[in-house]
Amino acid sequence: MRKRVCRIFLGILCTAALTGCNLTKKTDLEDTSPPKVELVVWGAEEDTELMNQIIQDFQTNYQGEADFQISFEVQGEAQCKDVLLGGLEEGADVFTFADDQLNALAAAGALDPIENANEIRDRNLSNTVEAATVNNQLYAYPLTADNGYFLYYNKQYITEKQAKTMDGILKAAAANGKLFVMDWSSAWYVYSFFGNTGLQVGLNDDGITNFCTWNQTDGEIQGIDVARAMLRIAESPGFSSRTDEEFLKGVKDDLVIAGVSGVWNSVALKEAWGKNMGAIKLPTYSCNERQIQMASFSGCKLIGVNAYSEHRKWAARLAEWITNEENQRLRFEMRGQGPSNIKVADSEEIKKSLAITALLEQSEFSQLQRVGGNFWDPVSKFAESMAAGNPSGQNLQEQLDEMTEGVSAR
Repeated sequence: MRKRVCRIFLGILCTAALTGCNLTKKTDLEDTSPPKVELVVWGAEEDTELMNQIIQDFQTNYQGEADFQISFEVQGEAQCKDVLLGGLEEGADVFTFADDQLNALAAAGALDPIENANEIRDRNLSNTVEAATVNNQLYAYPLTADNGYFLYYNKQYITEKQAKTMDGILKAAAANGKLFVMDWSSAWYVYSFFGNTGLQVGLNDDGITNFCTWNQTDGEIQGIDVARAMLRIAESPGFSSRTDEEFLKGVKDDLVIAGVSGVWNSVALKEAWGKNMGAIKLPTYSCNERQIQMASFSGCKLIGVNAYSEHRKWAARLAEWITNEENQRLRFEMRGQGPSNIKVADSEEIKKSLAITALLEQSEFSQLQRVGGNFWDPVSKFAESMAAGNPSGQNLQEQLDEMTEGVSAR
């Protein structure tokens, strides 16, 4: 009887042990299942197809390591900072933005220094690394090195020699009943006229307010000389101030034969003009009886990782993936955008690009865009008045003084 009881008791123990083993195995399986990783990526509408492909490749590459739910949402790069700082915890985990927003994002705590900074520095062009750096610390991943502008022209109507001067371009455009266009409603482009004159604009030491001498009344080139030069250009029947979208529409309608823009329009212009597409540095323009080389703002696009992301390590992996050599090459192929990656930038494909070559040519006369928020509206107001032929009749020096005061406001 005692033996039988012992056998029953042992059976119960074994059953319990086996059940315990099964429970342990089940628990272990639950503990090792891939974690759920939800990420939101912000970028330009034009990048939708490209980014979705990059995201899909990322998920395939890391398949099994996480249960990914990654979505792409359209968010204009120019407004990224303002939208993100409106609610960091609700913002995207990974986002594309223009480099001039970096200081504000870093100061607000939206970005943390990148952990493998030396690796990222070694892979990218020095000017893009500089653009992604604050106080010697890298805060973002360089994506492109092409956020600048230059001249596109239709060789069917404008010769290479004519394209070198504003006078030549306007004469050719007027003679053919066509237009040269530039967006004077954008202070970004208007900098072209002031940048190589000795007149200055930039950030004060506080990193927020600006200094500006564009109303200067002494020196070889004065502010009023630039204003008069802009008025002469605006008076030409071959000129029109138009936005980037209007520029492309005019090209498709065969009305616009030259314009100032960037590499983002290279594919569309190649489709419209074919072998007649030309691209070179910005022209010179007549100012105070001399030829002044037009300047430009330069910059790049960056990828940031939200410091408040719930999955920061995966977000950082994705940011690095988006900006790696293979995907920068893909970005050039699909979007015609210039790479920040050193190896891709040195490739034969890039060297054959008219747009990238023109941008590099213009880079000698460009500077990183480093201006505070008060720069944009006053300059746009002034330039729009010049584009319209100064319809108010207000004294030019007064308008220059008002613009400068607005840019320098504290």
